[in-house]
Amino acid sequence: MGTILGHPKGLFVLFFAEMWERFSYYGMRALLIFYLVQHWMFSDQAASVIYGAYTALVYITPVIGGYLADRWLGQRKAVLFGAVLLSFGHLLMAVEGDGSQGGAAISIFWLALAFIVVGSGFLKANISVIVGQLYPRTDVRRDGAYTIFYMGINLGAAIGTIIAGYLGQTYGWAYGFGVAGIGMILGLLVFIWGKPYLLGRGEAPDPAALARRVAGLPLEWLLYAVGFGAVAIVWALVQYQSLVGGLLGIAGAALVAYVLYTAVVKLSAEDRDRIFAVIFLILGSVLFWSLFEQAGSSLNLFADRHVDRSFMGGEVPASLFQSLNPIYIILLAPLFAWAWTALGRRGLEPSAPAKFGLALVQLGAGFLVLVAGAYAAGTGNPTPVIFIFLIYLLHTTGELCLSPVGLSAMNRLAPAHMASLIMGAWFFASAAGNFAAGLIAAATGAEHGTGEGAAKEVVLGVYSNVGWVAIAVGVGVLVISPLIRRLMHLDTLKDDGALAGVAEIGEPQAAGINTAAETRS
Repeated sequence: MGTILGHPKGLFVLFFAEMWERFSYYGMRALLIFYLVQHWMFSDQAASVIYGAYTALVYITPVIGGYLADRWLGQRKAVLFGAVLLSFGHLLMAVEGDGSQGGAAISIFWLALAFIVVGSGFLKANISVIVGQLYPRTDVRRDGAYTIFYMGINLGAAIGTIIAGYLGQTYGWAYGFGVAGIGMILGLLVFIWGKPYLLGRGEAPDPAALARRVAGLPLEWLLYAVGFGAVAIVWALVQYQSLVGGLLGIAGAALVAYVLYTAVVKLSAEDRDRIFAVIFLILGSVLFWSLFEQAGSSLNLFADRHVDRSFMGGEVPASLFQSLNPIYIILLAPLFAWAWTALGRRGLEPSAPAKFGLALVQLGAGFLVLVAGAYAAGTGNPTPVIFIFLIYLLHTTGELCLSPVGLSAMNRLAPAHMASLIMGAWFFASAAGNFAAGLIAAATGAEHGTGEGAAKEVVLGVYSNVGWVAIAVGVGVLVISPLIRRLMHLDTLKDDGALAGVAEIGEPQAAGINTAAETRS
């Protein structure tokens, strides 16, 4: 089949398929909070909780989709099915209705979110698994391949946010969501067209088992039916967000209890210590994502209402600022990869727990910089747009200290027989953080005040509080990071050839990214 830039052609099929999928997802995400508040007329609080429940579900379903792919479907068919569901969902988002919450259109909106959630569950982790399957485990091109793939993710996120956000806020919701749907269909077509270039990777582990009849249906079709059944369940969950919070709480407590029980009862002393370190990092990531994820909800609304967005005689739509994070990541990720390597050669590279502490400090500093800029401008005046650029910059540098580092730590510290469980817990932490983000965003709701000035004061008060909390926790993590590092027992780690999550890759504000820096963190 030949190569491009020294890599299999299948890598670039996956690059463009994922680029278009992220184009659609982030284009829709940039508009979602505005659509909820300005079209469906939900209050800020209600819209923020809906947004948090939706994003939480998006980040927990890949655990289930990944399991079904590993066990029966194979990654290629799982990605294909997920892409079909996502196409349905994004196109249904273009059905506006009249904005009445009592009409049929609101049910179609909930259904659209449900299709996107379940479709993401089948596609999100599995497409990146195929990237890894194109290369032998020891192939030196693997890091470069994931870096190329990772750039596709962020390129799609940036372009999708700009195009869909601009169309949606300038010409109408249907245009923004419609172009996101077209992007998803393009991704689906690229994936179908490029099947021969995948070299047979990602196929079902046992094709004969898929053809076997269960309850009168071939197992493969039964699994697809389960997927559509999951859409119905999610359709209910996104409407009753308290159920999502309850399920996350119960499942999270059970997961942590099971991991601790396994660590204490079944593992050696060193492996037990490593699991304690893993749990510490996972809990820290929940706090990080709960604050970082203000970007798509409360920070998006703040940029719309309280920031000077004038440019060349016009006004930049607030949703376009969502593109700053993926743009910063494209620019800064190679620099971070180089910096960690350079520091490592000199014995100065911070430990993984210390990087988590630095991430939280930068996250908190971003909020405080925005608050300071808003007060410096005066509560009656719009905040200069430079402070939006600065908060996204600090949040992105924080993300690059935590996201790839956390995924790498899960890879390195989990015993082989607990690899999938620990990776699932890492993804679960992202889901819990996203739901908590919705609750925090709800606290910034304008209804707490009377008038625009009071509403702005409420938001800035919340941002000031969470900023100082993040910095305080970050400093605390830095102080105890030597203890956590000792629990990791890095000096006695052995390469057993079974790294968990080697194939997983995320994107801005997701569970993790797999770049060249990851294997060195």
